[in-house]
Amino acid sequence: MRPENRDRLLRNAWDLPPFGDRVGAISEIAQTIGPASRGRSTTAGSLPYTLRTLAGAAHHVSRARGGGATTLPGLVVLQRAPQALRVLSQYGLERCVLVSGTNGKTTTASMIAAILREAGYTVVHNRAGANTPFGVATALLEADGGVGVLEVDEAWLPIVTAEVCPDIIVLSNLFRDRLDGYGELDALAVAWEAMISGDLEGTLVLNADDPTIAGLGAMGAGPAASFFGIEDRGLGLPGTEHAADSMRCRSCDGVLRFDARMLSHMGHHRCDSCGAERPRPGVTADDVLIDGISGSRFAVGLGADRLEARLRLPGLYNVYNALAAAAAAHALGIGPLPIGRALAAFAPVFGRGERIRAGSTDVVVLLMKNPAGANELVRTLGRDDAPSLDLLMLLNDGQPDGRDVSWIWDADFEALGPRIGSVVCGGRRAAELALRLKYAGWPTSRMLVEPEIRGALDRAIEAAGDRLIALPTYTALLELHTELSGRGLVSPFWAGSSSPVRPGQPV
Repeated sequence: MRPENRDRLLRNAWDLPPFGDRVGAISEIAQTIGPASRGRSTTAGSLPYTLRTLAGAAHHVSRARGGGATTLPGLVVLQRAPQALRVLSQYGLERCVLVSGTNGKTTTASMIAAILREAGYTVVHNRAGANTPFGVATALLEADGGVGVLEVDEAWLPIVTAEVCPDIIVLSNLFRDRLDGYGELDALAVAWEAMISGDLEGTLVLNADDPTIAGLGAMGAGPAASFFGIEDRGLGLPGTEHAADSMRCRSCDGVLRFDARMLSHMGHHRCDSCGAERPRPGVTADDVLIDGISGSRFAVGLGADRLEARLRLPGLYNVYNALAAAAAAHALGIGPLPIGRALAAFAPVFGRGERIRAGSTDVVVLLMKNPAGANELVRTLGRDDAPSLDLLMLLNDGQPDGRDVSWIWDADFEALGPRIGSVVCGGRRAAELALRLKYAGWPTSRMLVEPEIRGALDRAIEAAGDRLIALPTYTALLELHTELSGRGLVSPFWAGSSSPVRPGQPV
């Protein structure tokens, strides 16, 4: 394709509305332009000096306004140079890893970056989950050689992949999420299948336990694939969650059978109709012990090697994140020692298990944005050994959250009813959340509705004992973090990990 035609199509992509149903449009543009020419050089990129100067000015403006400059510089550059992603990745990186999926992108990418640093690499990483092309471009503008570890939004993945030509693509899961932005997860699955069936090079690192993701490695076309998965069947769910998504075979539409179901639709699956089955993973987790919200321990199999891993992050979902990171590092040729050390030292990224001291109360912040994630949080909190749970739950309906908040009726909040000590419902849709919890059997006498985030935080801390669990949706998380930052309790969310916690120490 002629460069001017490619640039015209890219400009159309960068001008798409930031939210709304854009999956099909992005996928079509990505298929039309095809992958860029592959090549890496650590010499200075060919973006004009004036454009880099303009990006630097955007950085200063963003910081002066109290922002993190994680997106604006890249936005300014891509609006003026549509090919900037391609140029910056080819001239600024030695290798490139892209990370995508519905849940866990930010944590997984941060884990990979931590492992690479532990192994002695220089890392280029988009901070604070800035996973649009503009956030990716901003990270690449700061690159001066090294390995890129770039988290990418699910819808934007095909076109970012076409532009940066990654060496490794890590795909962790697909769950129903923000239906007014992505549609049903089949729309994303089709877009990813089209991406992989083209002339894509590199290596796929795929979750063997997610039927949709695993099926991407069995298409018979596209790049080579390696797999990760949980082998410990003792963690299996007793039945099928009603909110489980991928229940049918992608190859023949037959009903999937599960020998073990780990999380939502993820587990050991097979199709009796066509014979498709869970691929054998090369990177595995076994002997998994989940210690409530304190963390987990498990054994990681890395081919012929084995390591005992410890995480300070809660839940089985973070075991999957750690496995994805270990599998990506393994694909890069990194041995078990740096992987084990990095995982043991890994501090939660903001809002994903982050712990904050607010007076005499420890606040644990856990992002909750869709039914699958909410159900796993319910499961994790149910394993916690505290006699009761004090909760701050924040539900917003901003565009990044999804305008439709009916997903809260698919979350199995009923399981926590007997454990509730106090609960404050906040955010723009606080009343709807309180109604859902009332129907879940939560005690209304211990429930307070306070839509304003500041007031909700104050009321929740007043009602809590020595620990408060905060469960915000995405924009509510940003508001909560801004409030905590204004009180001097955390660094701004874009500054990185704000409150690292060591095991056995107070928050």
